[in-house]
Amino acid sequence: MNVQAITLPEELQAAFSIRKQVFVEEQGVPLADEFDDFDTLDSQCRHVLAYYDGQPVGTGRIRAFEGKGKLERICILAPFRKFGIGKQIISALEEIAVQNGYTGVKLHVQSQAKGFYEKLGYQTSSAEFMEDGIPHFLMTKTISVSQI
Repeated sequence: MNVQAITLPEELQAAFSIRKQVFVEEQGVPLADEFDDFDTLDSQCRHVLAYYDGQPVGTGRIRAFEGKGKLERICILAPFRKFGIGKQIISALEEIAVQNGYTGVKLHVQSQAKGFYEKLGYQTSSAEFMEDGIPHFLMTKTISVSQI
C-alpha cells in the first residue's frame, strides 16, 4: 500500500474513475459538480493516488486557498476503506502542504467522516452545512515539518 503524487495523464484518469465511482455513483453528487478547472496536471492543484496491491483504490488533491492548503476530493473505493488508506492519503497531502510552505490545512468534511478527521488532529471550524446535498463541516489543522 502506498500513495504517490500523480504525474501522468493515465494516473489522473484513474483518480477520476475512483472519484466518479465514489462521489457520483455511490453518493449521488452531480457529475457536473464533481469535476472542475483544477482537474489537470498543469493546474495549481496537486493530486495523489493510493494503491493497494498495485491497484489504484483512493485519491485526493490539495490546492492553495486563502493562504492554506485545501484538501479536496478525498475518497477510497468501498472495498478498501478499512485498510488505513485514508490516513495515508491525508498524510501525503499534508506533506505536500508543508513542502509548499503552508502552516495550515482545511477541508470540507462529510459529517459521517468527522470522527476520522478528529483522530488525525483536525478541529471543527464551522456549523454543519450542506454541499452537493450532503452534510459537511469545515475542519482545520495546523501543520509543521515535525508532524509529518
